[in-house]
Amino acid sequence: MVERVNDYHDGNRYFQDRFDTRRIADHIASLTQDAIDEPARRVIERSDMFFLATCDHRGLPTCSYKGGSPGFVRVLDEHWLAFPNYDGNGKYQSMGNLLKNPNVGMLFIDFERQRRLRIQGVASIQEDDELVSDYPGAQFIVRVEVTETYQNCPRYIHKYQRVEHSEYVPKEGIDPPIPEWKLWDEINPILPDHDPARKSE
Repeated sequence: MVERVNDYHDGNRYFQDRFDTRRIADHIASLTQDAIDEPARRVIERSDMFFLATCDHRGLPTCSYKGGSPGFVRVLDEHWLAFPNYDGNGKYQSMGNLLKNPNVGMLFIDFERQRRLRIQGVASIQEDDELVSDYPGAQFIVRVEVTETYQNCPRYIHKYQRVEHSEYVPKEGIDPPIPEWKLWDEINPILPDHDPARKSE
């Protein structure tokens, strides 16, 4: 049996009863799906970013921002998503967590249309995935088997307008600029040997 975050525990029930929201909470839980429907697909395929929540082997959580070109998170079918991992700060905190605890939460927010979508799933890292070649600059692919998907009340989402996409997102045939922090004196000498930002001694 697949465990779901919308299977409420006594902590959830305490506050639902404290504020008399048990009935609406149960109704909302009944709307949760275990597949990606067409409205959810549209949100995902328009997105150029999402927030990824993971936990390590101790249960300590972290949440990271993942960005790319619009549609960089690919809907493979109604039960599977895939996205690339790009060069970051070298900690591999979220990705390392997945090797210890594959459960993930994904939050997609469309600030212009003021919508949000939550996805729960089980992730796996594929270093030799056939999709790697579709993403310039990708180190590997993360595939997520979706266990829950649901949209939330958007009333507290501030309306923002995108000014421009990040110039650091990898693109075919274009070398992205070097991040400034990689040129810092305390950082540059300890960059990986293969990093193009590393200065030769």
